[in-house]
Order: sequence, then structure tokens, then C-alpha cells
Amino acid sequence: MITLGAAKFKQECLAILDRLGPEGIVITKHGKPVARLVPIQTESAALIGSLSGKIRVHGDLLTTGLRWDAES
Repeated sequence: MITLGAAKFKQECLAILDRLGPEGIVITKHGKPVARLVPIQTESAALIGSLSGKIRVHGDLLTTGLRWDAES
């Protein structure tokens, strides 16, 4: 997620809104996050594949890794 200082956001607000991505931005004041700006609605087609290369799967997704017996 992009982080942007409040002063810079104030200077470039309209341009930032025009290029706002689906992940949004975090606005900071004196280096501390104070707000998060996200688009009000994202087309679902834009979400498909948006996390490609950002998530790693370790192990098997279809198991908890614990062995159990349904009859006990």
C-alpha cells in the first residue's frame, strides 16, 4: 500500500484521486498513519489476479495438518 504525507496529499489531491488504485493509500501526519483512502467501488474483474505473486502458500490448503478419526 502506498503511504503519502498529508501535505503532499493536500497539494495533489485531485491527481491522486484520478490514479487511485484498488489497494488505496495511507495518509500520514508526522510519519504516523491517520487515514486510509480506498476507492468506493472496485470492479470485480480488476480483482481477478490482483494478488498474483503477492501470496505464498506453504503446505496443503485442503488439510489442517492434524490427523483425526470421525468414528472416535
